[in-house]
Amino acid sequence: MEMASRVEIDEDNDNKGSMWDLNQKLDQPMDEEAGRLRNMYKEKKSSALLLFRLAFQSLGVVYGDLGTSPLYVFYNTFPGKIEDPEDVVGALSLIIYSLTLIPLLKYVFVCKANDNGQGGTFALYSLLCRHANIKTIPNQHRTDEELTTYSRSTFHEQSFAAKTKRWLERYVSRKNALLILVLVGTCMVIGDGILTPAISVLSAAGGIKVNHPHMSNGVVVIVAVVILVGLFSMQHYGTDKVSWLFAPVVLIWFLVIGGIGIFNIWKYDSSVLKAFSPIYIYRYFKRGGKDGWTSLGGIMLSITGTEALFADLSHFPVSAVQLAFTAVVFPCLLLAYSGQAAYLMSNRDHVVDAFYRSIPDSIYWPVFVIATAAAIVASQATITATFSIIKQALALGCFPRVKVVHTSKKFLGQIYVPDINWILMILCIAVTAGFKNQSQIGNAYGTAVVIVMLVTTLLMTLIMLLVWRCHWILVLLFTGLSLVVECTYFSAVLFKVDQGGWVPLVIAAAFLLIMYVWHFGTLRRYEFEMHSKVSMAWILGLGPSLGLVRVPGIGLVYTELASGVPHIFSHFITNLPAIHSVVVFVCVKYLPVYTVPEEERFLVKRIGPKNFHMFRCVARYGYKDLHKKDDDFERKLFDSLFLFVRLESMMEGCSDSDEYSLYGQQTEQSRDGLLNNTGHTTCSFVDTTVSSVDSIMPARSSMHASLTVRSSGQVSSQTETDELEFLNSCRDAGVVHIMGNTVVRARRDSRFYKKIAIDYIYAFLRKICREHSVIFNVPHESLLNVGQVFYV
Repeated sequence: MEMASRVEIDEDNDNKGSMWDLNQKLDQPMDEEAGRLRNMYKEKKSSALLLFRLAFQSLGVVYGDLGTSPLYVFYNTFPGKIEDPEDVVGALSLIIYSLTLIPLLKYVFVCKANDNGQGGTFALYSLLCRHANIKTIPNQHRTDEELTTYSRSTFHEQSFAAKTKRWLERYVSRKNALLILVLVGTCMVIGDGILTPAISVLSAAGGIKVNHPHMSNGVVVIVAVVILVGLFSMQHYGTDKVSWLFAPVVLIWFLVIGGIGIFNIWKYDSSVLKAFSPIYIYRYFKRGGKDGWTSLGGIMLSITGTEALFADLSHFPVSAVQLAFTAVVFPCLLLAYSGQAAYLMSNRDHVVDAFYRSIPDSIYWPVFVIATAAAIVASQATITATFSIIKQALALGCFPRVKVVHTSKKFLGQIYVPDINWILMILCIAVTAGFKNQSQIGNAYGTAVVIVMLVTTLLMTLIMLLVWRCHWILVLLFTGLSLVVECTYFSAVLFKVDQGGWVPLVIAAAFLLIMYVWHFGTLRRYEFEMHSKVSMAWILGLGPSLGLVRVPGIGLVYTELASGVPHIFSHFITNLPAIHSVVVFVCVKYLPVYTVPEEERFLVKRIGPKNFHMFRCVARYGYKDLHKKDDDFERKLFDSLFLFVRLESMMEGCSDSDEYSLYGQQTEQSRDGLLNNTGHTTCSFVDTTVSSVDSIMPARSSMHASLTVRSSGQVSSQTETDELEFLNSCRDAGVVHIMGNTVVRARRDSRFYKKIAIDYIYAFLRKICREHSVIFNVPHESLLNVGQVFYV
């Protein structure tokens, strides 16, 4: 059933009169309800055995990308012939210190800035949103801060952190700028998810040509495409199963490249170990000039995968990721690069296939098979990172609604996004078949990686100021050192924008447009809900029947508001002559936390007098949480509703409480008298109505206490039984889900770019994305859509 209305937002209408004040008193926030749900929620600490197991698994998910860089680093650093053997030592020195400064030091440090184990740009953004009022959709309330997972710190008013917080909160433009910065980093991670499989698989498949030099390059591309199709087709099995399959492959890979490195150092030239001295970096730049500077774009490929390392933290504990890196990944990579450098000192003409040519002939084909498998694993790291970061963006209203599947019952963060998986596959095949050259793909890859690093550094600066409250000198040292290194790499990749570096910029621009337009439309829809919500005084004025026929059943009215009556409800009851016997306003909102414990998810309160049978339920989720495709949501909602009725009745029966008094039978009678206008003055109207709405109110007089005593015992027990029976009978009669089908349109006087964004891009995204009814798994036979149109 569809109904349509046309509503226009008057954004400048901020007039708030006496009716607005009355409405604020009628519909109070859920402070008491949130307090009753407070618990001591603590995560289980991992045992040592589990830590080693997860560290082993993390090799197959997190470090594949970083581990396969030796396949193509030296080729992208020296696309032509190596002129001077000293250049090899200088390049090796740059690789050694890049691995030390970025993955080892910075990202081990950055990983500590995770949001309860969640990594990525959106996790950092969520952490900042809890410590400063910078979230662009203002749907949070102080009751949300009482969640056990809502960790935040307080500032001294004159501290540098407090001044930074006020500076960020002062203007909306600064909040938007920070959001755009986060979106840019997210889009670049998505670009990595496209480019990493392309360059890794193409580089590994290129090993075929070493023993068959006359083979066509097209054959290599076809082999790479076949491998990529197989890789993306395996994603639905999930990270947990895939990691157990890939982790042994990656462990063998690291041990093999480390062993080959030791062999080459011993056989060819052990003098390359002098590259551990940073003096050779200075000599490299002095001798190479501009060519040496632009070669940094190839050097930087040695640290690709660090952004996936951070984004993939949601799949594994931080300690497991750090253990795997320090014990296995870092030493094996140093040995592998040193071995290749030793080989190139004696074979400067073999730089194109340096890795494969440095392999001893007796083990060439086994290593080729392992390299191909490791390249597949490398792709897995960025694909899973892309899934994680898109799930976070989806929860925070910055990405169109797509299907998200949890693939592991043990680890909640391991997910699969089918739509994104196939989009990544198509784009990845297009890049592989289009370029056919790993050098140009490497240029594109380097551009994406360095921009993600810059975004992470800027967000880390704010984390250190607002969350850790570090001294400004320490913040300046970290930011300055990180920016010097990363801006150096960035300046090098700028020279290669026309040689393939434009690819991630185009991909990022497309995703950025989609994400920002979706967020803009979501924000405008929320503002529409806020501006057009109905006064509670108007609802109370309708009387117990709401001015309509009350039919058996329960109506769940979905809204984005945590307070107030949504416009779709008033539109519904003014167009239909009946409403259900029980009405529950359901608000599902995501908070900037990684998860909301099940015990604290639902907040329930009563709206209006008891004989109205109207309730509000707020379901709170973190960006890691997911609605399950079963009846869990509806069942838990009603369990929370029934529990609320029992607790309400129990509190009414408490006659020895001095702290709280609850409305009882006499208060209910006074409410009926209020609604029938039986002589109450305006003052008593407000006071009595306020006590009628909130289930728990602070005691104000001895008269309230006496009312509570009189309403205790059998009366409250009988009232509870009657209401529970009534609710159960209504539930058996049927549950109807009432959802708003809102159509957004740009005003006629809007500028052309706003019309394009709203009327075409946002409308197209709304058409192709998943509906709320699908996300909540609402059966079609119990779904009622209420259509409305509004203009922004």
